[in-house]
Amino acid sequence: MTTRRRFFSILAGAAVLPAFGMPASANVAQWRGIALGAEARIILDHPDADRLIAVAVSEIQRLENIFSLYRSNSQLSRLNRNGSLQNPAFEMVELLSICSNLNARTNGAFDPSIQPLWALHAAAYSAGSTPDAKDISRTLEMTGWQHIRFSPDEIHFERRGMALTLNGIAQGFIADKVTDLFRLNGVENVLVNTGEIAALGVQPDGREWQVELKGFKGRHVTLRGTAVATSAPLGTTFDAGGTVGHILDPRTGYPGGIWESVSVISNSAAEADGLSTAFCLMTQPEISAAKGQNEVYLKG
Repeated sequence: MTTRRRFFSILAGAAVLPAFGMPASANVAQWRGIALGAEARIILDHPDADRLIAVAVSEIQRLENIFSLYRSNSQLSRLNRNGSLQNPAFEMVELLSICSNLNARTNGAFDPSIQPLWALHAAAYSAGSTPDAKDISRTLEMTGWQHIRFSPDEIHFERRGMALTLNGIAQGFIADKVTDLFRLNGVENVLVNTGEIAALGVQPDGREWQVELKGFKGRHVTLRGTAVATSAPLGTTFDAGGTVGHILDPRTGYPGGIWESVSVISNSAAEADGLSTAFCLMTQPEISAAKGQNEVYLKG
């Protein structure tokens, strides 16, 4: 995600917290940092807040070393470089299993194997041009979720030149994992924002956690042990003019987007993250068929 956010224009965040007064309490701590290239934040109300936040930050770093596209020795980078990965981390296999489910639910609209297409478009626009139809057709032959094989022992690409990007789901997955870590340590009230937001309990002042959905003027949603993710095709753009969105349609190879903005509320931040990405490319009836019990907000 870092490369996209550094070199292309972005909208400022998927969702923002409203201002609230932090009570004078030794139990409340906040952390701000970066996770997979996005601004990250943790707000924790707990007697052992500082130690638990330090553990959570270490967990974020550990997961980045699995999923980052831009750390050369991450598991994902090694997989993309070599076409296979022996003895992958449990979390890598777990996330790929989630990806398989979402790929099936969205009839292929969610497909992390689009990384070669993303690289093609990024290189072309950076050089002041656009990919031609032949280049896109050729690169499409390097994609397809059905050509990825994974097990606890090995991940393997069946086609030469394939590569994965987990940018459309890894931030949510990390939010889930960090939230689970806090829950296992007895935490009842915490907000975790790793680019997508998950929350437990209530704010330190006793009010419910609420986020304002970017792109939905004045709309706030309440999180009660749930998570929210927002995607917008023009949230990141390939071109300097901000007209060519970064969400590629894996079925055509071209930038797509039916909706200006899509937000999904789910019990899983990873699911919300992946679905919000795919739903940008899907019609309302298709979204209704795929959303399950999740809440979906559409604009555009």
